[in-house]
Amino acid sequence: MDTHPQTIKGSSFYFKRVSGVILLLALSATFLFSGWSKIYSEDAFDNFQWTFLDLGIKSIMVSGIIARVMIGFEFMLGLFLLAHIFLKQFTYKAVIAVLAVFIIYLLVVIMKQGNAGNCGCFGDKLAMTPLQAIWKNIAMIVVAVLLMYIYPGKSYKYQEYAVMFLCLTSFSAPFLINNMYLGTSPVKYTQPIDLNLLYKYTPVPDRDLRKGKHIIAFMSLTCPHCKKAAYLLHIIHREHPEIPVYMVLDGADAHKKAFFDETHAADVPHIIYPHTDDFALMAGPAVPSIYWVNDGVIEYKSKYAYYQLDPAYMVNWMNVGK
Repeated sequence: MDTHPQTIKGSSFYFKRVSGVILLLALSATFLFSGWSKIYSEDAFDNFQWTFLDLGIKSIMVSGIIARVMIGFEFMLGLFLLAHIFLKQFTYKAVIAVLAVFIIYLLVVIMKQGNAGNCGCFGDKLAMTPLQAIWKNIAMIVVAVLLMYIYPGKSYKYQEYAVMFLCLTSFSAPFLINNMYLGTSPVKYTQPIDLNLLYKYTPVPDRDLRKGKHIIAFMSLTCPHCKKAAYLLHIIHREHPEIPVYMVLDGADAHKKAFFDETHAADVPHIIYPHTDDFALMAGPAVPSIYWVNDGVIEYKSKYAYYQLDPAYMVNWMNVGK
């Protein structure tokens, strides 16, 4: 008679214990995978950091620092969960707080960009719209709240030292794995370009690119690097409409929607130019090719297109000679 209640109590305890371990490992793995998927390659990281540019951050450097710090928080929480660091006292609460911040960030993204494209929450490993990511974060908050009750964890010796080591590892890793590129000046590149080819077919550009100063980007609708460059040009055009940016896009109309859904660059002046041979004569052997053209002569080239598109430098170039 006396052992039966203890058996029931023991079964409940072990059920909570096993369920708690499974949920905790799943939550930890989600944070670690989320951080790694955004930092493991330059392409994956750029897609994430540039969302901060689109939210109003003026500097590529500042947006890169913010993105790396956010990834550091993901690594930290994933490792804290795995190492059972002050679970109920701190880590579960921090998980809920960080996920709440992420939800607010995603709501701002939806308000500014809509719910199209990949939010970058899992880099390019798992595409999610911002709304899908919000539901994912809500589910993770529910798991964290549940863990507070069924798996509170216990303190153990030397956790303070583990905290220092894991924090140092978490916040330094994004900067060490993906170094910051600080060069923003375009490359001097004096060469004429035959822009008459743009007026050989119809439709033609809505402006005369052969006269005056223009920053002309030759890109393919299916090129992933071109999409990243187009995203930056969209941000620059929105923040600095006085900079005469123009995109010449090679590809079929069937790829147009996917290109603009991902880049949000439909507002940037552009033309679809499906005449590949003539396109190559202007663009050169590789895309994206971004030329700073003055009266039909290329004066500069953004060799590293993603970073050599500094709006301040562009404005200064526009004002030279005025």
